[in-house]
Amino acid sequence: MKKLLLSLMVAAMVPAAANAQLGGLLDKAKNTVSSATGKSTLSNTEIGNGLKAALQEGVTKQVSKLTAVDGFYKNEAVKILLPEELQKVDKKMRQMGMSKMADEGLLLLNRAAEDAVKEATPIFVNAITSMSFTDAKNILMGADNSATAYLQKTTSTPLYSKFSPVVQTSLSNVGADVIWKSIIEKYNSFPLVAKVNPDLTDYVTDKAMDGVFKMITVEEKNIRTNLSSRTSDLLKKVFALQDKK
Repeated sequence: MKKLLLSLMVAAMVPAAANAQLGGLLDKAKNTVSSATGKSTLSNTEIGNGLKAALQEGVTKQVSKLTAVDGFYKNEAVKILLPEELQKVDKKMRQMGMSKMADEGLLLLNRAAEDAVKEATPIFVNAITSMSFTDAKNILMGADNSATAYLQKTTSTPLYSKFSPVVQTSLSNVGADVIWKSIIEKYNSFPLVAKVNPDLTDYVTDKAMDGVFKMITVEEKNIRTNLSSRTSDLLKKVFALQDKK
């Protein structure tokens, strides 16, 4: 009879334990922090504000790097290479002794991306400040790329809308449209080649967005794993929670 009662008690506890898993994990981490800080708990507001501060600082840092001269062009992790359609153009141009023009064309695509990314910070800041506590908790206790995934989900559409016209204007401002018009016209004039007419604005816009999210992923990992990147007492307390997950 005792065994039966014990079995029933265990069975009754299983769903409750499953539902309380995240809450229990968070409470355990909070208690760990409490012993070091003298506070009984970290409030929802403190957790949310701490995570938002970390994300905003990290995003601003990485976006600033990308908007600098050569922020894309000399960063091998995000450097924009030619789309497949233009790789054959590049190869042909170099075979014809036009390497300088081909190099300049590639450089200017990256310059346009560096220019466009200047529009990113306000969009990211808006997404971060609008984050609910539930979003913040899920990010804090989630996978190492949870923040990046959240920002991709919430900002990709407005980013594209902002980036695309800037890329188009930038391609003109840096002279990329003239250079690529000349390159493509020259290539299309060669005998026995398939004509090309790529949408460079769309391509550079997509690659600029890819670059931004790639660098945010790098920064997110740094914040999660590098204690020295936690530059305030609040960040140290909040990220102590995820250290214990």
